[in-house]
Amino acid sequence: MKFKKSILFIIFMFLTTNSAKAIDYTGSVMLGYNNGTSIQLTGSALKFTQNFPLSFQLGIAYNSINPGKSDAARKIFINDATNGEPQKSGWVWEARMNFLYKVHWLSLQKAYVYAGPRFSMYTGNFKYIGGNEDFDITSDQWGLGTGIISFFPISNRLDFSVESGFDYFFPAELYGHDTVYSPDGENINARNDYTYKDADSAINQPKLNFRIMIGFNYHF
Repeated sequence: MKFKKSILFIIFMFLTTNSAKAIDYTGSVMLGYNNGTSIQLTGSALKFTQNFPLSFQLGIAYNSINPGKSDAARKIFINDATNGEPQKSGWVWEARMNFLYKVHWLSLQKAYVYAGPRFSMYTGNFKYIGGNEDFDITSDQWGLGTGIISFFPISNRLDFSVESGFDYFFPAELYGHDTVYSPDGENINARNDYTYKDADSAINQPKLNFRIMIGFNYHF
């Protein structure tokens, strides 16, 4: 029994020691465009082991966006009133996970193509000053994304990074006031003859988004 425990301990130490040598942990801050002004924080493990071809990345992003059409949002989710001066703001919190594969394209020495799942939380706020209306429209969506990121070394620990890609988000329920529009047509308190297609056209929840980001990447 002691012998088996000793063997397991040796294997465990061997694996963790090799992994520690192999893994290159990094953290990055990036700014750019993702359906609006975007800031992104990511953490990466750029090498799992010497023989595993993929790297791993987790990130969170905040995007300031145009939430949609004020007049249409009011009609579809609230009422047909037209009084008040419309004001609007919108944002998306986004969680990202990527698997990265190193490529050697042109003269890029540290470039990776990536793909992975996404989860977004959209909020659009619509106010009508003087019209006594102030409401949020929200949705939570899953998506998939792909792209390329390249690192340009500044020093042993710091890189300048450039990233570009596309994300696609699947249709999801839109919540506003006491109304819900669903992709499957199971709406709740839908107004008049409005459908999910009408609501989705009026509201800029994430769909197919192009993104381009620049920033700095630090090796720990």
